[in-house]
Amino acid sequence: MNYLNLTKISWGALMRNKFRAFLTMLGIIIGVASVIAMLAIGEGSKKSIQDQMSSMGSNLVFVSPGSQQRGGAQMGSTNAQSLTMSDLEAVEQAENISAVSPEVRSSGQVVLGNSNWPTSIYGSNSEYLSIKKIEIESGRIFTEREINTMAKVCLVGKTVVNELFGQGADPIGQTIRFKNIPFKIIGVLGERGNNSFGQDQDDMLLAPYTTVQKRILAATHLQSIVTSAISEEKTADAIAELETILRKQHKITNPMDDDFRVMSQSELVKTFSSISDILTALLGAISGISLLVGGIGIMNIMYVSVTERTREIGLRMSIGGKGGDILMQFLIESTMLSVLGGVIGILLGYGASAVIGGVMGWPIVVMTNSVVLAFLVCSAIGIFFGWYPARKASNLNPIDALRYE
Repeated sequence: MNYLNLTKISWGALMRNKFRAFLTMLGIIIGVASVIAMLAIGEGSKKSIQDQMSSMGSNLVFVSPGSQQRGGAQMGSTNAQSLTMSDLEAVEQAENISAVSPEVRSSGQVVLGNSNWPTSIYGSNSEYLSIKKIEIESGRIFTEREINTMAKVCLVGKTVVNELFGQGADPIGQTIRFKNIPFKIIGVLGERGNNSFGQDQDDMLLAPYTTVQKRILAATHLQSIVTSAISEEKTADAIAELETILRKQHKITNPMDDDFRVMSQSELVKTFSSISDILTALLGAISGISLLVGGIGIMNIMYVSVTERTREIGLRMSIGGKGGDILMQFLIESTMLSVLGGVIGILLGYGASAVIGGVMGWPIVVMTNSVVLAFLVCSAIGIFFGWYPARKASNLNPIDALRYE
């Protein structure tokens, strides 16, 4: 069996019907390209989330209200108010924590004259900026006295500045209104851009937590507490210490009854990464359906090819061609279609990923293993879906084949 000769014959057969061969490969091309592009988008999003969260420091620890359970039964929504000022004071005494800030927030319209803009206001103390690694571009942070007196002062993000005052304006000293409450601008936050979920991190106001808590929310509870462990190595100890403190505060003896959650930045990264992995796998699986459709297209065309070339097959077998040679010829043809379509699809996948990343501004990471996997799958598809038509061709009776009209 001369494989080189069979390859030449198979290539010549494909070249006689170039357009049909291209249409046959189209399903494989689209399938491979979409798999590569979708996995690149998924992996890029995952990496972007990891990088962004890691940039905030792996020693960041969050405390938030949780769903309290007793005996396996959820106790309802009142636990959303489970964090109090006494909890904050207790957390501030933790040995493994270097900085603590309460966090309360609300959404609404910020107004300047005839201009308005929908945004969110966050309430915190002066340590919030260092914990979240937020810079001040100009102005200052509010003082302890302003916190204690519920002063109506705030810092604004760049998006709010641009929307209300215009590009490059200096808003410090100006007064804006949020839910009919006047706030004097004392600082402008440094630009941070969008996060991995497309949320504009510069679209915010930052005010003393007492002001937001009492004047806007009219509440006594805290929505969350953000802290920094004294070091990355002490993060696990900080979490354990905070859980112990809060259980003592809330008089909880069974950890299953916790009405709060304590999570580190690294745990959040793992959680979002696992979600991203699931979404990436889902995107890849959906895109892979087109590979299956492409394989069915190859099988269909190979059936047509066998029917069209029945007399050719009979002639070859009558002059000594073996069934194995016929089978291998058609199998090589189907594999050529699939592999060539795979190569074109890989190039198209790289190009599509670059275009999506450039035009849409999405993070893109093309993984080598996804390219290799897509190529191996399309090669296997060519063999799998080409086998039955090739087998049918090799089992033809030479006399019947020569008589075929």
